Amino acid sequence: MLCILATSLLVAAAHAGIPLAGLSREVRAGDTPASVLEDYRHGGLNGFDPQALQRFSQQGLGTWVILQPQPPLVSEERVLSIYPPPLTPVTMYNAHGAPLTLSLDDFTAIAHGNGRLAYRLTDDTPASDPIVLKFEPASARVSPVSFQLQTWSEYLERDARWLVFASACFAVMLAMALMALCLAMMLRDATYGWYAGYILCYAVIQGIQTGYFFHPLGLTWLAGSAPLVSSSAVALSLAFAAMFMARFCELPRYVPLLHTPTLALAVGMPLVVLLRICQIPLLQETAQVLIDPLLVIGTLLLLLAAITSAVRGARPAWFFLVGWTPLLALTALSSSQVNGMLADVIWLSDASLAAGAFEAIVLSLGLADRALIMRHHHEMVQELADNDALTNVLNRRAWSAGVGKVLESGTEQPVALLFLDLDHFKLLNDRQGHAAGDRALIAVADALRHELRPLDLLGRYGGEEFVAMLYGVEQGQAMQVATRLCRRVHRLDIPVNGDGLVLSASIGIAMRAPDDTVASLVERADQAMYRAKLEGRNRARLDEPLETPAPRVWPQVVEGDQGG
Repeated sequence: MLCILATSLLVAAAHAGIPLAGLSREVRAGDTPASVLEDYRHGGLNGFDPQALQRFSQQGLGTWVILQPQPPLVSEERVLSIYPPPLTPVTMYNAHGAPLTLSLDDFTAIAHGNGRLAYRLTDDTPASDPIVLKFEPASARVSPVSFQLQTWSEYLERDARWLVFASACFAVMLAMALMALCLAMMLRDATYGWYAGYILCYAVIQGIQTGYFFHPLGLTWLAGSAPLVSSSAVALSLAFAAMFMARFCELPRYVPLLHTPTLALAVGMPLVVLLRICQIPLLQETAQVLIDPLLVIGTLLLLLAAITSAVRGARPAWFFLVGWTPLLALTALSSSQVNGMLADVIWLSDASLAAGAFEAIVLSLGLADRALIMRHHHEMVQELADNDALTNVLNRRAWSAGVGKVLESGTEQPVALLFLDLDHFKLLNDRQGHAAGDRALIAVADALRHELRPLDLLGRYGGEEFVAMLYGVEQGQAMQVATRLCRRVHRLDIPVNGDGLVLSASIGIAMRAPDDTVASLVERADQAMYRAKLEGRNRARLDEPLETPAPRVWPQVVEGDQGG
C-alpha cells in the first residue's frame, strides 16, 4: 500500500509544475555566474532534461547548471526543488550574482524542503530569468538528481504530502523495531534483536538519503558525517540481516553449507566499519575498496541462502524473500540510475523508503508466524511430556501437579478424588498378552474421558490404575459419577478369559479435607478402592474407616487371577 502511495504521489508530481529547459557544463577556473550566463547565451552549454534524473561530474571544480523557465510563465512566487537531495552543497545565484547555498546538513534559518533541496524565488524575480546553480564537487559517488519549478502553493501541498508519507514509513519501521526489541527481551530470543538492528540500520540509511534526518528532524550531529554514517549503516544492516536470516530461515537445518559463510559475512561487515571509521588513512582506503564488493557478494549470498531454505521447506524463508526481494530490486535499480540508466524513473528513492516499511511489516508478520509455530511446537512437546504415551490421558506427574495447584489455590469448592483399578487385568494380560492389555487400557481411558467433564482431571496413575479429580462435586454426585464409570467400563465387554468374565473396575472415592495434600487424598481414595475390591469388585465405595470384618465368603477367585 505504501509503495502504491509513493508511486502515485511521485508520478503525479513529476508531470506538475512549470516547464524547464536545462543546460550544464563543468566549472572552470575563473568562472563567475555572469560568464556562465554569457556562455549560455552563446550556446556553450550542454542541454539535458531537468525532469529526468541527471548525474553531474564529481571530478574537477564542480558543475554549472542553467535552468530556463518555459512558457506558460508564472510571475508569482515560485520554488525550485532538487530531488533527490544531493549530499554536496548547491549554490543558486540570483540576477545580481548573490549566492544562496543549501545543503542537507545546513541547519541555518533558511527554509529547506523536506526530502529535497528547495530554493524560494520571490515574486519580484522575473519569470523568464534563467536560474543559475553551481554543484560542488563530491568525494564520494554522486546520485543523479532532477529539478522541478512550482508555484509556492503547489510546493507547499507537495511538501506536506511527502512529509506525511515519509513520516508514516519511518513510524512503521520504528514501531516494528521497538516491538521486536521488546519481544527479544521478553522471549530471550536474539532473532528479534537482529531483526530490530537490521530495520533500524535501514531506517538510518533512508533517513540520510532522503534528508529526513536533516529536515524536518534537524539532527545537527550528522553535519559533516552523513556519508560515513550512511556507509557504516549499510555495512551493519547487511551484518544484522545475515545474523537474522541465519536464525530466522534456520540455515543450520536447511542450508548447513551456507551457514558458516553467512556468519562470516555477519562478522566481517562490522570489521569493515571499524576500518572505515579509524583514523589511519591506509585502513580507511582499504575499507572503502572492500565495502562495495562485500555488499554485492553478501547480498547474493543471502539471496541464495533464502531461496534454498524456502525450496527445502523453511516457511520463514518465504516471508524473508517476500519482504526483502522488492528492496533488493529497488537497490539494483537505484545502482543502475547512478550509472546513467532509468533516468525517467525518478520515484525510486521514495519507493525504497516505502519498501523499507513494507519489509518491516512483512518480516514482523514472519516473526509472528514463527512465534506461533514455536508456541505450537512447545505445546506439543508439553503435551507429550504431560500425557501418558499409551492412553493419552495425563501421566502421574502432570496429574499430581494439576491437582496440587487446585489444592493450593485455596478454593472453597468441594473436590472429589476417584481412584480406579481395573479388575482381573493381570489375568487378561496373562491369558491374552500385553497387546490385548494395552488395547484394554486405551479403551477404558477413552470411555472415562467421554464420561467426565473437560474440567475434570483424568490421569493414569500406574499400570491398570486411573485417577480423576472432580471439581465442584459433592459427595453424592461423586458417587453417582463413580457408579456410572463402573457401568461404562463393564459395558465395554472386554473379555478376560473364555468363561464369560469381562473387565470391570473398582473405584474408591475421597472428598478433600482442609488439611489434605495430593498424597493424603490419593491414599484415602486408594483405601476406599481396596474396600470396593473386598466387597466384590465392579463397584464404587466412599472413603470410610474400615471395620474389622466378620467372617465372610470371599469373592470367588477365577483360575489364574492373582491380585487383580
